[in-house]
Parts: sequence; structure tokens; C-alpha cells
Amino acid sequence: MAARLAQLRTKAAQAAEFASKHGGAYYKEAMEKNKQYVVQPPSVEKCQELSKQLFYTRLASLPGRYEALWKEVDGVKQLWKNRKELKVEDLGIATLFGVELYAWFCVGEIAGRGFTLTGYKV
Repeated sequence: MAARLAQLRTKAAQAAEFASKHGGAYYKEAMEKNKQYVVQPPSVEKCQELSKQLFYTRLASLPGRYEALWKEVDGVKQLWKNRKELKVEDLGIATLFGVELYAWFCVGEIAGRGFTLTGYKV
């Protein structure tokens, strides 16, 4: 265990050294590449204004999202009504989608338990 801790410390020191050497250049490059998104002059008031604009813009998009949700639900209802006419390909895609959802649920549960399979940390 002590050897693993020492190895982790060494890796962390190497990562910190790399970041200190190359972090400034990366920052300058990123800022130069994305300067069209920077509001001048940068101030706390402007940040608060932009934050409010983002919040209320997203809030305003909810009715459109709500309508899109119900269109999808109606589409699923129509598919369910005409399920006798479905092709094997469509059923296969739906099955794969369901398996993927189930797998994400299982991965989420495992992550929530701290990446242990039984729930007990060893």
C-alpha cells in the first residue's frame, strides 16, 4: 500500500510539473483561439448579466422542448398501435436502445457505490 501511495505521489508531481511548464502556453493558445467569445471589459457585473441571460434563455426554451417531448411520445404511441407492422430492424434497434439504457443504469449504480460491485469497499 505504501509503495502504491509513493507511486501516486510521483505521478501527481509529474502531472503538476507538466502543468506548470505547459499550462501558460495552453492558456494563451486557448484564449487566442477563442477571443471572439470574450466580453470586453471583463467585469463581475457583465458576468452576472451573462449568467442571467443564459438562465432565462434556457428557461424560455422549455415550452419548445415540452412540445418536442410530446411529439416523440405521440410517435411512440403510433408505433405501439402499429406494432404488428414493425420490421425486424426496428425491433432490433429498440432492443439495443433498451439494453443500452439498462447498461447505463447499472454503470450509474456501480459508480454511485464507489465503483464496487457488492457495495462494500475492500
